[in-house]
Amino acid sequence: MRSFALLAALALPTATLAQTDPTDWDAVTAAARGQTVYWNAWGGSTQTNDFIAWIADKVAEENGVTLEHVKLTDTADAVTRVVAEKQAGTDTDGAIDMIWINGPNFAAMKEAGLLFGPFAEALPNWQYVDTAGKTVQTDFTIPTVGYESPWAMAQVVFDYDSADLEPLGSMQAILEWSTANPGRFTYPQPPDFLGTTFLKQVLVDLLDDPSVLQEPATDETYAEVTAPLWDYLDALSPTLWREGRAYPATGTAMFPLIADGEIDLSISFSPGAATAAIANDELPDTVRTFVLDKGTIGNASFVAIPYNSGSVEGAMVIANALLSPEAQARAQDPNLLGYSTVLALDTLDADQRALFDALDLGIATLSPEELGTVQDEPHPSWMTRIAADWDTRYGVAQ
Repeated sequence: MRSFALLAALALPTATLAQTDPTDWDAVTAAARGQTVYWNAWGGSTQTNDFIAWIADKVAEENGVTLEHVKLTDTADAVTRVVAEKQAGTDTDGAIDMIWINGPNFAAMKEAGLLFGPFAEALPNWQYVDTAGKTVQTDFTIPTVGYESPWAMAQVVFDYDSADLEPLGSMQAILEWSTANPGRFTYPQPPDFLGTTFLKQVLVDLLDDPSVLQEPATDETYAEVTAPLWDYLDALSPTLWREGRAYPATGTAMFPLIADGEIDLSISFSPGAATAAIANDELPDTVRTFVLDKGTIGNASFVAIPYNSGSVEGAMVIANALLSPEAQARAQDPNLLGYSTVLALDTLDADQRALFDALDLGIATLSPEELGTVQDEPHPSWMTRIAADWDTRYGVAQ
């Protein structure tokens, strides 16, 4: 949480330095040619890294832009770097040109005026984005107002070995199953993104009215609203893999545990991830996915541009390339990445739509209908406090 404290201290209004007008796309692409864009993005997945490498080849060939993937384990590290540059007066040509960002990190940078924009809705490929049916204009309840551009949709699914387990319809059912089958379930250790997502999913499923989580957490509401979560985790933790005395460090450590027969159930934020892992011989072909009866949390992944990027135009070109039907279909292919698209397919022409129609979503991927209701992400303030409290109550040294 170190970056958030520094951001609060800055207390800057949202502002943008003079750059090429995002609405003048010819000028943007002309200025972008020859630029190098340092995209700070999570680097913990071979499939994701390969996809970013493909995007790099695409923008190099079509736009003359060089994309360098700076692999992160924690987005907060990139945020901290931008904060440090601001404090040092490095207001131009910063080290970071684009960030894969979500939730509290976006909210904090936007509040502190550390983002370039608005730019997203001026991108040529924005015309295809599904603004009516998907959460692409808010990020964890925070309006994006063009300061970040979506590129992938994700939704919580539970991955299970169908040879040993049937789908479970609620967090209470998962607790009962884990109690009867100790050691066969776990989740990544917060503050890993997937670990904190599990905590949010528990709370959303347990609350009678999860809409309370759409408002900022306050001292008056926090203890009462989160009490069911702590009661649940008190009961669940002793039943987990290694009796809750250790947790996988990252989400990518979950599939190997299933493959090695150590656990039967894990959580994922990509509905196609299990199919992709089966195709890559990383999971047995008996693995399937399920969602909860009340639905599961979903959100978009975004890219944002720091206010002091020296390659703003190149970053906008990459953001636009990520929204191209070709890139979106490739990202949805479970053999390659397995994310859901942010596009509205009825806006595409016949050739573009054919890219999606040709996809075989695979044996472990639920259809859009089977994914059911998408539950909203809580306001970022809930997760900031919940993650800190989880560490106090259950955290273990890695």
